[in-house]
Amino acid sequence: MPATIIMGGQWGDEGKGKLTDALAGTASMVVRANGGSNAGHTVKTDRGTFKLHLIPSGMLNDDVDCVIGAGVVIDLATLAEELRDLANRGIDTSRLRISDRAHIVLPYHAQLDRLEEQRRESEEIGTTLRGNGPAYADKVSRHGIRMCDLLDDAILRRKLAIEVDSKNAIFANVFRAEEVDFKQLYQDLMEWAEPIRPLITPTEVLVQDTLAEGKNILIECAQGAMLDIDYGTYPYVTSSSPTSAGACQGAGVAPTQVERILGVYKAYSTRVGAGPMPTELLEDTGEIIRRRGNEYGTTTGRPRRTGWFDGVAARQSGRLNGVTEVALTLLDVLDTFETVSVCTGYTMPNGELHHVPAQLDNLIGAQPQWASSAGWMQDTTELRSFDDLPLNAKMYIDVIQNQIGAPVTYVGVGPAREQLLHR
Repeated sequence: MPATIIMGGQWGDEGKGKLTDALAGTASMVVRANGGSNAGHTVKTDRGTFKLHLIPSGMLNDDVDCVIGAGVVIDLATLAEELRDLANRGIDTSRLRISDRAHIVLPYHAQLDRLEEQRRESEEIGTTLRGNGPAYADKVSRHGIRMCDLLDDAILRRKLAIEVDSKNAIFANVFRAEEVDFKQLYQDLMEWAEPIRPLITPTEVLVQDTLAEGKNILIECAQGAMLDIDYGTYPYVTSSSPTSAGACQGAGVAPTQVERILGVYKAYSTRVGAGPMPTELLEDTGEIIRRRGNEYGTTTGRPRRTGWFDGVAARQSGRLNGVTEVALTLLDVLDTFETVSVCTGYTMPNGELHHVPAQLDNLIGAQPQWASSAGWMQDTTELRSFDDLPLNAKMYIDVIQNQIGAPVTYVGVGPAREQLLHR
């Protein structure tokens, strides 16, 4: 069987981890394709609630092999801690394999991240300050340290010395900041790498062998399509491609091997950090959504910005990524609202707009065009069948489905596995 991609259709935090966990039972392998420890997937199981940052959500299924692909940037300290915590909670992590081509996020990347954000002042992007952007920048400029370098001390020392010298020149001459201690950094890397080295392997070979055997794999994306480095709301984006095309690249899968592209969307909109959000709700309604949806970052704890469903952005991401079906999560958050709304276009000073423009200044003054309807005013968290959803909830789902242009096949009415309704 071919591959299934699970990707976010908005600005991240859509509940991709829950979908991956729920569908992992149908797969032999789950592959994390992109992002770094700035991502956070919260998964609730009968063994408790798990907050994963680098390890694929499929790890919570005992019979599934898990892979961190080449498109991920890895903070070794975070990964080592995550492995240790899972083992302490009885999760077998020996099923994990890590791409030898994946790049490493080093402490100097986080330091650069903080300094760059400070220098932007009022134009700050709102990164998680974990160093992922600088790590991806090093990758593209061919200055990166990769997981395979941990397997040879001589190679690691040589490459690390070159990069530390380069970064120290920047810290000293550009930022007037504290320089990196090479000896301490090398010792830290050795400590963090100790439990990780046995897991490093050419994962693209494992992925292709699994597909060749006729087994199914899930590709789990981090972040969301509207944070894509090319087609997102640049520069308020992530540093990788959390798209279906990026999933193939990061996981080591050919586009022709993909059968399903499952786009995960919240029943409303959220985003973290700066950037345009035409449907943002700044009054009581937005705070009610934030509170009911527990809209606080898994990684940072920052309150997320909230708003009604942005159908313009959703349609754009659905089309660009070839979404074949939709999982609509957190529908229960809207159970108490008398009226619910979907944005179907933007009214501009000089006309209408039905896509998210590259020049974000063009969104200044944009007013959403609303398709509003009566809410269902009924608790949906105890429902276990799509057919049992209130009629008004089904009508709301149909509006979103038509806006995206792909059928809604899953609806989430709570965090537990059994609260995912299959249509």
